[in-house]
Amino acid sequence: MSDVRTCPTCGAKAKYKENEGDATYKGLQDDDLLAKVGQMKKALTTFKEKAERLEKENKLLKS
Repeated sequence: MSDVRTCPTCGAKAKYKENEGDATYKGLQDDDLLAKVGQMKKALTTFKEKAERLEKENKLLKS
């Protein structure tokens, strides 16, 4: 996942990259942010489904 920090020049959220001691900031676009939010929602949904399945399996094994 990208390293997101606040740009010291403009104060906006930006991707941070350090190469040979030089720090670079690349501004995040709305499309980038929407794609990341979509990825996070998908991962959260997958995790939630897996947790529910494991809880059901755990209850079944206990009984």
